[in-house]
Amino acid sequence: MPDLSGFRFTATHEWVETVDGGARVGITDFAQAQLGDVIFLEMPEVGTTLKAGDRFGVIESVKAASDLFVPVGGRVAEVNGALADAPERVNTDPYGEGWILRLEDVDEAGASLLDEAAYTRLTT
Repeated sequence: MPDLSGFRFTATHEWVETVDGGARVGITDFAQAQLGDVIFLEMPEVGTTLKAGDRFGVIESVKAASDLFVPVGGRVAEVNGALADAPERVNTDPYGEGWILRLEDVDEAGASLLDEAAYTRLTT
């Protein structure tokens, strides 16, 4: 299990990690396990500005399709293009190669974030 002490989480099972003056966003291991095999992700356009809690895309699996919500606000600087050809990376490495987007100009206004311990309590 990776060290998640630098990650923060939402009650809707997304995570955010501060990196290089911005933030990376993905879904939690718990979420990917509940979804099953991920087969497609709808992601926002680079340059899109989002507020904490905004819907930013959809994740589809063999079981269901679910909306994705951004944990913090910011401008989409990059989407993980590798997921277009290999969406299963969300299942195999949700906190690493399975990241979904990177934000710049991060704004935590309105964010409801949990630390690792609080998120663990929520999911157990």
